[in-house]
Amino acid sequence: MPATSIKILLIEDNLAEARLLQEYLKQANGNQFSLVHVKRLGEALNRLKEDCFDIILLDLTLPDSQGLESLAPLNSHAPSLPIVVLTNTNDEKLAIEAVRQGAQDYIVKRQLNVDLLVRSIRYAIERSQVMEALREANEALEIRVQERTAELVKAKEVSQMKSEFVSMLSHDFRNPLTTILLSTGFLQNHDDKLTKETKLTHFLRMRSAIKNMDQLLNEVLLIGKADLGKLQYQPTQLALEPFCRQLVEELQLSTGEKHFTIVFTCQGELGEALWDENLLRHILGNLLANAIKYSPEDETVWFELIGQEKTVIFRIQDRGIGIPLEDQKRLFQPFNRARNVSTIPGNGLGLAIVKKCVEAHGGQISVQSEAGVGTTFTVILPLASATVKSD
Repeated sequence: MPATSIKILLIEDNLAEARLLQEYLKQANGNQFSLVHVKRLGEALNRLKEDCFDIILLDLTLPDSQGLESLAPLNSHAPSLPIVVLTNTNDEKLAIEAVRQGAQDYIVKRQLNVDLLVRSIRYAIERSQVMEALREANEALEIRVQERTAELVKAKEVSQMKSEFVSMLSHDFRNPLTTILLSTGFLQNHDDKLTKETKLTHFLRMRSAIKNMDQLLNEVLLIGKADLGKLQYQPTQLALEPFCRQLVEELQLSTGEKHFTIVFTCQGELGEALWDENLLRHILGNLLANAIKYSPEDETVWFELIGQEKTVIFRIQDRGIGIPLEDQKRLFQPFNRARNVSTIPGNGLGLAIVKKCVEAHGGQISVQSEAGVGTTFTVILPLASATVKSD
């Protein structure tokens, strides 16, 4: 932290102890602390209205306040300001309760020295900044959810389908939001008792949950753009065969511990042609990922690329759980999933996105499937300003 950047509000009625704390701060390397001392809680609340501070050092025995009852009014006046509690009692229950009520740290005065005081101040400020950043991130994420949901609602007629759409979207946000709330609450309530490894685990969980929500929002936005006719087709020169091989390699690296085999074959000598790489990635990535997800362990997925004079055919076949006939009619509708997926995770947006991207290419998609036997998806896309190599 830069020098002279930390402004401290000390609430301590004992002048000798206040002078000792001030002397400790003067001894700190860089002397980067400035201290304002008040003797009563009421004085502190008035100073918080008039001035800005980086941290509060709070004695628990004051003429106008006793024990932890000082925390509530301080948190009310300055909710984001970190508080370090100072006390003469080495009471673990009191320490835990102080942290639960909003304090960032707890120091026993007779154990105090320069290093402990400085370290506690710095750590308290850093922890408070992390929690504030998480709170702001959650608020921003909530606003983003509301904004993007509003865009979708405006794009649809008032109908039963819209109601079901919003309901499903809210349901899919609930799990990652719950993960974020539980982890932030646990960190706030037990921060001083947690190891660095445990804290890191919770931060990684929150990051993963936010990433999942962001991915879902992006998928919903793509569906919304397609419904409004704003899904743009932006073709560039692309060699299909190496693109498909690279996509297979990426999938094999990203599926974790699940063992599977993708057999990729190519018929016809395909040269470079005009394709929208982003839309193709949505189409083939979703279909291949689904084939893997709904297939048993150690199963094989077949991926065929067939070049013809005016079209290219992509065929993806699996021997997974299959799709019941009655579910195939609604297969490409948003948030629609077959009834036999059981506990396999998913939000029902993948195939809706695939169909929109196929249509943006001016192509067609079809499915052949039988429950318990397997599924074959066939995508036929027209060649645009492309050359097919011939022998």
